Amino acid sequence: MQATKDMTKGSPIRLLFGFSMPLMLGNIFQQLYTVVDTVIVGQGVGVQALASIGASDWLNWLFMWLASGMTQGFSILFAQFYGAKNEESLRKSVGNALLLAAVSVVLLTAAGEAAAAPVLRLLRTPENIFGGALMYLRIMFGGIGIILLYNLEASLLRALGDGRSPLVAMVAAACTNIGLDLLFVMVFHWGIAGAAAATLIAQGVSCVYCSLVIRKISLLRLRRSDFEPDLVLVRKLLWLGIPVMFQNAVISIGGMVLQSVINGFGFLFVAGFTATNKLYGVLETAAISYGYAITTYVAQNRGAGDIRRIQRGMRSGIVMAFATSLLISGAMFLWGKDMLSMFISAEKSQAEQVLGIAHHYLMIMSVFLVILYALHVYRCALQGLGDTIIPMVSGIAEFVMRVSAAMLLPGLLGQEGIFYAEILAWTGACVILVGAYYRRMYLQKSRDLVHGNPV
Repeated sequence: MQATKDMTKGSPIRLLFGFSMPLMLGNIFQQLYTVVDTVIVGQGVGVQALASIGASDWLNWLFMWLASGMTQGFSILFAQFYGAKNEESLRKSVGNALLLAAVSVVLLTAAGEAAAAPVLRLLRTPENIFGGALMYLRIMFGGIGIILLYNLEASLLRALGDGRSPLVAMVAAACTNIGLDLLFVMVFHWGIAGAAAATLIAQGVSCVYCSLVIRKISLLRLRRSDFEPDLVLVRKLLWLGIPVMFQNAVISIGGMVLQSVINGFGFLFVAGFTATNKLYGVLETAAISYGYAITTYVAQNRGAGDIRRIQRGMRSGIVMAFATSLLISGAMFLWGKDMLSMFISAEKSQAEQVLGIAHHYLMIMSVFLVILYALHVYRCALQGLGDTIIPMVSGIAEFVMRVSAAMLLPGLLGQEGIFYAEILAWTGACVILVGAYYRRMYLQKSRDLVHGNPV
């Protein structure tokens, strides 16, 4: 049975909720990769190893987000063709996307391996954690091909309204990751290298599963002609994919500047900051899921030419995001400290210091979480409409705010200033996205009135 879903018909809130729930569960399991790695490394190897992974995070995310950003951009075109019922163009766009993905794997792998050591030096990574951070990056960059292919497959399935298959893939991958983490780190004592290898093998499991699902979807049975380069389609794919890649890149570079400042406060502060950043993924999970749902919903209805339906769906999406952010913030205030303590294993004085840093940062994030959720909803709505430029501009705003805060606030507030860099980055981007979305809807409404269309 094919699990694709046409989102141009039916109740918007039911479609968005039904589509986002499997994605949310899938993202939760995906976060288990990070959380389990962190817990097992923090408990089984120690605070120094935890700091090593933390010091590599932003550079690792830069390349992973470049891969996922490109495929996320591609998915917009997939969804628009699906919404327009243009199966031939859908197949050709998938074939050309695979060609672009193959070229990207080669370029990203080579660039990642070459950049790892120099960038870690540039970020002032402490010597006692430099070797561990470099080892982690080398292994992760070696698996970029697996990560990019999975992201492309998952993006394609989501574009066709299938949120269930990526969930199953993530459940299988999470179980694999947990088992291999315990085996490689706790039994074989492979440390950081074992954690990285477990993550890549688990991602390979999810990749294989999605491949098997796609093979069963009749409209995705590609012919040789679908792989012939089509310059018009290639331009469209790149027009959508490159801005998302650039958006992710500038966000990540801003994060690396922030990491450089953090590294200057010593490895205990790095460890505390890392512990909270691992929970950051959990905080953001629902927002990412709603974002994927919004992108698919908006893109399919954009392909069908139904702007009023897009507006209805956005109202539902905003309410869902607001309510969820409040719920998660409340949970962090109640149980956040207990969750953070799972990541930390050290002598009592060090453990207390690391936990204090981590918990303080988590509370600040929780207070302002609603801004992050609004950012995801409006950014993904604009991307679904085919506008990847304004989201890219918002990424630049994130970069400017994050870097400015990282450079200026520690001089005024000490290490306390670091905690507000992320909040200011969210806020700057959100202001741009909200303004751009409502301006676009106002202009569309004006055009409808001029042409005599119902509004």
